[in-house]
Amino acid sequence: MDIRRVWILVLDSFGVGAMPDAAEFGDHDCHTLQTVVQSARYATPHMAAMGLFNIDEVACGQPALAPLGAFGRCRELSRGKDTTTGHWEIAGIVSRQAMPTFPEGFPPELIARLEAAFGRKVLCNKPYSGTAVIHDYGQEHERTGALIVYTSADSVLQIAAHESVVPPEQLYAYCRQARKLLTGPYAVGRVIARPFIGAYPAYTRTAGRHDFSLLPPAPTMLDVLTQGGLDTIGVGKISDIFAARGLGRHIPMAGNTDGMKKTLATQQENFHGLCFVNLVDFDMEYGHRRDVDGYAAALTAFDVQLGEFLAGMKPEDVLLITADHGCDPAAPGTDHTREHTPLLVYGEGIRAGINLGTRSTFADIAATVAEIFQVPLATPGTSFWNAIHK
Repeated sequence: MDIRRVWILVLDSFGVGAMPDAAEFGDHDCHTLQTVVQSARYATPHMAAMGLFNIDEVACGQPALAPLGAFGRCRELSRGKDTTTGHWEIAGIVSRQAMPTFPEGFPPELIARLEAAFGRKVLCNKPYSGTAVIHDYGQEHERTGALIVYTSADSVLQIAAHESVVPPEQLYAYCRQARKLLTGPYAVGRVIARPFIGAYPAYTRTAGRHDFSLLPPAPTMLDVLTQGGLDTIGVGKISDIFAARGLGRHIPMAGNTDGMKKTLATQQENFHGLCFVNLVDFDMEYGHRRDVDGYAAALTAFDVQLGEFLAGMKPEDVLLITADHGCDPAAPGTDHTREHTPLLVYGEGIRAGINLGTRSTFADIAATVAEIFQVPLATPGTSFWNAIHK
């Protein structure tokens, strides 16, 4: 059977257990799935039927007697546990060297260059929670016009500004300036615009977040699919993560539910190629905020929409569900966690009940997509297509 359409749904931060090297990343007994299944608000019957609880060593939930799809888990070969390295690896690129992080804040010489480029002073310059930083520095920002610059455990530089002080388009312009300056040892994975509104102490971040990523250092599956004349659709922040390279179309979204609605709408299109989806709320709204019940409820809501998606699939369609890292809402702190990610594959052309075991890299997904569409891709990943297609 010829496959015409493939969807990859990235459940941002939905890890399924600590990797062997988790302690090197400051993590130990992290397990996002084990944490959220304990919530009374968790129910994912469709993912369970696909084989979620049949995955090796998840050690929770009730395994399906006859899983509907192929299932397994992936290890991250890249030296990281963030959005950029995770998605790049899913798309075929392994980052052997960790992207730079700044646990003490950015060095004075870089801040001076940023202030000169912006024509504004900088506030904060240290790792901070995104909601706490606007609470603690928002008033001074409104009074002085200085930009709130902060980072996290990830390779990011974030700039927050109140929309009444700095309109979003101006904030994006500042981020583009920062992106150009952040090279060499300062080449963080993402510069992130964080507009907010409201009055102290009830500031709220808007949906106007925008990520300005490094360009991937080599061709990804998106690039080779495009070069092969195939369609490439990105839903959510996929365009940001890949700096729009290799994407034929970007579909913005406002939260997971809206993202799935727009993904469901793509089922009505006669495209030939890949639809790549990121559902960020699991990470941004619940993982980092250590909200176990919220994370569980979001997965439950996703699973309802997943049922609708499965019902709408055509014989020539394939669905892959995975994640880009973990963010265990019961772990100490607020950072991502170094975890295996789930791999669920479903479609009429997929052999049910195949255990794909533990894949050595997320890039196996890219290798598989490349083989499905018969396009060449240089990647450390190994395709599992022969093991699962009928």
